[in-house]
Amino acid sequence: MSETVMHAAEMMNLLPEADQEFAYQFIKKLLIAWDPDFTKLTSQEEESLLAAEKSGFIEESEIDWDNLNAIV
Repeated sequence: MSETVMHAAEMMNLLPEADQEFAYQFIKKLLIAWDPDFTKLTSQEEESLLAAEKSGFIEESEIDWDNLNAIV
């Protein structure tokens, strides 16, 4: 978690509970406006995905679900 995100969470924690909910809903609306289908990756997610793909990642379509021992 970035320092900015931690600082924002600490500030939200100072608010009364009703205002915390308002702030949460506002942030949620910002995220939906940024990515309505939740398809964008953060830089950390993109790094994780690329690492997984380079590490022998197997596509679901390549799996023989009736013979899982063949993956070894």
